[in-house]
Amino acid sequence: MTSKERVMAVFSRQIPDRIPMWCGASPDFMAKARSFLNVKNDEEVLRRFHDDFRRVYSRYAGPDKFNPDCGSINGKTKSIFGIEREGIGYGQAAAHPLANAEIEEIQTYAWPSPDWFDVSHIREDALAWKNQYAVLGGEWCPIFHDAIDLLGMENMMILMYEDPDIVHAVLSHITDFYYELSAREFEAAQGAIDIFFIGNDLGSQTGPLLGEELFRKFLYPYLKRLADLGREYGLPTMMHCCGSYTQLMPALIESGISAVQSLQPITREMQPANLKKRFGERLILNGCIDSISVLINGSIEDTVRVTRETIKCMKPGGGYILSPSHDYLLEETPVENVLAMYDTCLEDGWYTASESEQNIRSNI
Repeated sequence: MTSKERVMAVFSRQIPDRIPMWCGASPDFMAKARSFLNVKNDEEVLRRFHDDFRRVYSRYAGPDKFNPDCGSINGKTKSIFGIEREGIGYGQAAAHPLANAEIEEIQTYAWPSPDWFDVSHIREDALAWKNQYAVLGGEWCPIFHDAIDLLGMENMMILMYEDPDIVHAVLSHITDFYYELSAREFEAAQGAIDIFFIGNDLGSQTGPLLGEELFRKFLYPYLKRLADLGREYGLPTMMHCCGSYTQLMPALIESGISAVQSLQPITREMQPANLKKRFGERLILNGCIDSISVLINGSIEDTVRVTRETIKCMKPGGGYILSPSHDYLLEETPVENVLAMYDTCLEDGWYTASESEQNIRSNI
């Protein structure tokens, strides 16, 4: 199988030739990996990791003051939603411009426009891999985080009870933007994108940041709208989500999310065996190799052992994609451990011919 065939077999609930593999990494880690492997570019790193996915992006073409590539001014950056951010990396919101807003102010706020992004190159970028890899596309759509930045997290939680229309108005405008921009990308791609990949971190170490009732009321409708958009273009939707959120998984499934990525086994109820048993028939599970205690702080031997244990648990019946329990490998992660993880899957992740002929549902 090609990488694309392998991945799409999993999303079609069929058994592939081997477990697909995926890598999300920070620019700093990729620079270290290029040096370690003595290769010229990120593509060569991904090939060495046997990554079965590739990703395409829109390109910013809007006002300079919101340009994510312009760097910081006086230690602050500004997001496309007008949020000033400060701190390490992407930083944290320095203020919440809609914290005290009324509905009328939300309606007239300077919301970003999809016109600020160029999607004309999307199809060409996707076809550059000659149909060999599963291509991720669409906007990241972090609707939960953007709402937190605009309203303030504690304030937003209070408003969910005291003035829910405010929260819905903000989430609706945010989703409108991502929906329209992603739709433009899918139109431009003309079928060259395979999976709609979005991200919202809903979990803490011990459980979800909001209960199922609030999730269904405030986030479910907007995530469903995005998943419905993917379905309209024949695309399954995969969502990155950190932390513990098993309580929300049934609602995510109902919303149309096909796969969840990250799966941090050091958080509550997110151990591979539990996820496989409870959700393996209804969700594609992508992740589970702990990126902290194992990949960052463990030895090569630790990495091989944990990877083999995870494969043994998650492999039967298919429906699993191997990746670190984060979508952004940090620079301090030893390249040796990452190689050990992927090489172990390349050894142990193959299905037999008889397994490949069976449907996932008959095997779990």
